[in-house]
Amino acid sequence: MTKRLGSVPYLNSAPLTFGIEDQTEFLPPSQLAKRLRAGDFAAGLVSITEVLHHDLYYVLDGVAVACDGPVKSVFLAYKKSLEEVDVIHCDAASLSSLNLLKVILAHHGLSPRLEPFDDYSRAEEQSAILLIGNPGIDFLRSSHEHQILDLGQEWKEVTGLPFVFAVWAIRRDQSDLDLNRMLFQAKKEGKAKLTDIIKNNTDFDFDFRDSYLREYIKFELGESEKEGVLEFVRRLSYVMPEPIFIPNYVSAN
Repeated sequence: MTKRLGSVPYLNSAPLTFGIEDQTEFLPPSQLAKRLRAGDFAAGLVSITEVLHHDLYYVLDGVAVACDGPVKSVFLAYKKSLEEVDVIHCDAASLSSLNLLKVILAHHGLSPRLEPFDDYSRAEEQSAILLIGNPGIDFLRSSHEHQILDLGQEWKEVTGLPFVFAVWAIRRDQSDLDLNRMLFQAKKEGKAKLTDIIKNNTDFDFDFRDSYLREYIKFELGESEKEGVLEFVRRLSYVMPEPIFIPNYVSAN
């Protein structure tokens, strides 16, 4: 029986779902996490925060949506100086991005109020707003008056480490070696076919797709990325009261 998978409908997921699109449902991150938690999927390419807050999963080793510097698709856009910002409107679709923002604000000794936001058509009106994914990229490439704080770049400057935004979370009650191998093989084939993916995808223009997927997004989950996850756990524990679980990694071998 074919196992159902979940992923996000963003450009950065395309190389990790290559060849398995037919058995994958594409949902916004917060909806995806709820469906995976409910058992609708055997595995999901979900926010790292889903794994840190719910002790239900194995994490597939070697595969991630990560960055090691600027990420371009997760950023704080603001008009006043950061010290003057008292409210930040936040796209709550990705808890990883929201929690990364909390960690970075805490590092700078700032504590503005965070308000949920889901109307991208009014993003330009907001004096400070956290934007993510394809809609965030649209905003970044449009005419706006905001300063931009790229959260991937800021994390790198603060910690010297990569940041992991999403991983393949495999439900423990669904885990088996065949599933692990299938997901890892999708990444291998996706990276091998990256030129075709960039050519055939319709999000944005070719030059942006090419630089975004080759220069900004990293698909590895190696030792430095795992160090980044542990550092995120350490810093997150200071700003959130919820229990945090250290990921349990499983390989495709």
